[in-house]
Amino acid sequence: MHRVLFALLCTAGLAGCAATPSPYGNFIPEAPEGVGRTVAEDAVKQLTVVYPPANTRFDLQQPTPDPFGTWLSQSLRAKGYAVQEGAAPPGAQGRTARGEGGMAAGAPVVLPLRYVFDQAANLYRVTLLVGGQSLTRAYLAQNGAVHPAGTWVRKE
Repeated sequence: MHRVLFALLCTAGLAGCAATPSPYGNFIPEAPEGVGRTVAEDAVKQLTVVYPPANTRFDLQQPTPDPFGTWLSQSLRAKGYAVQEGAAPPGAQGRTARGEGGMAAGAPVVLPLRYVFDQAANLYRVTLLVGGQSLTRAYLAQNGAVHPAGTWVRKE
């Protein structure tokens, strides 16, 4: 009897893990028009400060079917980044422009990229996770537009 109960509890626990949504993505079901674009373009401006476009390739680690994800990937490409959506080629992550890992000098650094775009009341927040670092900024919604509510915070 105890074995059957234990097996049922284990099965229920595993089913719960399988149903857990991804911790990354756009968690704003219906953002006002233009919010995602404004935030994505601002995020890409900050990325260009920290990661030079000519030397960096981003590997998006999640699907980007939402408006924010679409604007983010389009804005990255428009600024000159190579963007790969989906899995990176085997062994591509962790290579640097200094020729380590068999890459030629001058080859772009491949960095995994994930994002979280969420909202609390009239504040929006975007967090970009690049490799082991994160960049976060809050935005205030006022009069149908969003404006930065502070500076970018970088966690290394």
